[in-house]
Amino acid sequence: MEFLESEILENKVNDILWFIGIIIVGLLVKRLLSISLSKILYRFIRHDKVSFHTCIEMLRKPVELFIILLMVYIAFQYLHFPTSWNLVARETFGLRMVVLKCYQCVLIFSISWILIRLIKFISLIFQERAALTETKLDDQFVPFFKDLAIVTLSVTTFFTMLGIVFKIDVVALVTGLGIGGLAIALAAKETLENLFASLMLFMDLPFVVGDNIQIDKVTGDVEKIGFRSTRVKTVDGSVVTIPNRLLTAQALENMSTRQFRRAKSLIRLQQDTSADTIQKIVSEIQETVMAHKNIYTPDPGVTRFDGIGDGSLDIQVAYNVDSNNVVILNTTREEINYKIVDIVERNGAKFANPVGRA
Repeated sequence: MEFLESEILENKVNDILWFIGIIIVGLLVKRLLSISLSKILYRFIRHDKVSFHTCIEMLRKPVELFIILLMVYIAFQYLHFPTSWNLVARETFGLRMVVLKCYQCVLIFSISWILIRLIKFISLIFQERAALTETKLDDQFVPFFKDLAIVTLSVTTFFTMLGIVFKIDVVALVTGLGIGGLAIALAAKETLENLFASLMLFMDLPFVVGDNIQIDKVTGDVEKIGFRSTRVKTVDGSVVTIPNRLLTAQALENMSTRQFRRAKSLIRLQQDTSADTIQKIVSEIQETVMAHKNIYTPDPGVTRFDGIGDGSLDIQVAYNVDSNNVVILNTTREEINYKIVDIVERNGAKFANPVGRA
């Protein structure tokens, strides 16, 4: 047909139709092709705990982008820039070079995006396996090495673009950083400190994910140890992000290594309370504490008549709870406090005003 042989911008209509058709086909089949490719990848790394749907959701977008880029490359084989535009060759800076290098950058980015999503998917598998073990150490290592792999891949992608797309000698670039590299290192001083601190945390293992720690005014459970910082969930439910350099530079207490948690209260009675009544109250409180199911029996603590204060007679109650969980500690403390109030009332004694806690 003469119409198909006619030209638009020095390109035959037939070639333009092929170009449009390939792009349309690519847009229509990208979802099907991405699912098919995801199935192939899933067969090599499948795991019962991580569903195929999860794999599809993580890989679909980067795979679709990669497929579209391939279709665009195939489609452009049917077209060429009009000679009337007088465009310079793609080896010389101009429109052709800009288009080519942009395409190459996006193509390399799409491949890197697929690999990053694969790393995240594989890390999900290892996290499921780590959750089945008793130790919490592997729960901590999996996200750390996932982040390490992603950072390494991102840096590799950047230098790959410099080397392949922009024809830069990467080795010479890295070697020639010199003073410039030192300036960058100084500018990123805190970031590097946090990175080295995270490595020290993994070597020394002062705590692992799930441990309850206290540093400065922050107390809570460790949720994640990352490259730069550690996330701690406090008792009130808020999440505090602590730079890793602070965790290695300050005194840190790991509450989870305790065999027990200590509770201490000061009971202030009125000064007209008789010695016999005080002795009976002390004895009954000690018996109540010893009878509680959560008391640490090897070292239960002691209740004693502590002394005579300003306007009060003081009884010191100290006991150890057989758990490092702060919730169990507070629950036990509450239950014993209720019984202490009952003991004081049954013996006809009264609390001094004000009532305080040691």
